[in-house]
Amino acid sequence: MRRALVLGCMLVLFVAWAGAGQTLTGSWDTDIVVDPLKTQFTDTLALTSVVTLNYALGDWHFITVSTFSGDGWTDQDFKATGVLGSFSINTALDLNPNATFGDWSTTVQATLYGIVMGATFKLDGTDAYLTLTGRGGMGTPVSVDITAGFGSATPAGCDLDFSYVTIGVDFTFCECAPIQSEFKFDCEGFLYAKFVTTGIAIPNLPWLTIGATLEFLLDAKTLTLSPTFDFGATVCFDLHFDVDPTGNVTVPAIRVDGIGIACTIDGVKFAAFSYWGNDGKPGLLSGTDYWEVYSIGTSNDDCCGPFGFDVAVYFLEKGIRLFDVGLIDADLTLRVASQFTVDMGLEINLETAAFTKWTLGFLVTW
Repeated sequence: MRRALVLGCMLVLFVAWAGAGQTLTGSWDTDIVVDPLKTQFTDTLALTSVVTLNYALGDWHFITVSTFSGDGWTDQDFKATGVLGSFSINTALDLNPNATFGDWSTTVQATLYGIVMGATFKLDGTDAYLTLTGRGGMGTPVSVDITAGFGSATPAGCDLDFSYVTIGVDFTFCECAPIQSEFKFDCEGFLYAKFVTTGIAIPNLPWLTIGATLEFLLDAKTLTLSPTFDFGATVCFDLHFDVDPTGNVTVPAIRVDGIGIACTIDGVKFAAFSYWGNDGKPGLLSGTDYWEVYSIGTSNDDCCGPFGFDVAVYFLEKGIRLFDVGLIDADLTLRVASQFTVDMGLEINLETAAFTKWTLGFLVTW
């Protein structure tokens, strides 16, 4: 009789668990990087592995992320979001596996009588912070946003660890100029008042608008004008514009710093990009010597089914190889099954006549 009762209870619990709309998904992403330029064999291999679990239960969603490397278990994160009555809750906890605490933050938000009220509590080491917010429209084009902060990092002499309060008021001036205003105080008094507007049109120049910021401090007042350019959509070729402002209200000089083109044919994407900006020094990015790149890769399964690739060739300004080719970067992926994918990456520096990075990895999802 007892066994039948126990089995019946277990059956009821299982049916309740299955009917609660629970789902469990996740992924396991691992990469092994081989660096042949290292002198020590133990330094040639680098491992990175991330395990993610997602658990959904009704209106709640729980996430845990575990990170591992060659040094072992390096990071652990927990997150949860959900609804409790009329309140929405978002919480995140960061832990260091070396028996140390990272931080914990929780945000609670609710809408009461058309006003969105929120509270965020954060615990960071030995410091604690509390932020209270409120935003409402009052049934008019005027909206008000108030933020008050309390915490350990406050000026000396503040009561209740009061840190600051920020009041934001957004409205439309004369039905043509949207204004965003912000007022900030701390326990010692007034800090600043700021008014911002954007989209000031200039007659006969539809591609140029002006933004203005007016700021009042206790001992100063500043007015800043900033231009915004919209050169419209490009056709086929993508031109990269840059501006060189020479004054607060002076229309700046305009120059073309780069050009690019991209096209997708039957699931294969071709792209070319040249950039000679950075104050006249060639370089795709600041601090690099590559100024041009050509690439080809798959954009979806239309081309090659479970096989995907992406190959890019970078060019130097004065390289030692044919056509100034300086670097080749290739990535390959193969979906072995619907939930299992392997990948490989290879980076070859032709200036040093050696490959500098070899990456092996896999991704498991469920």
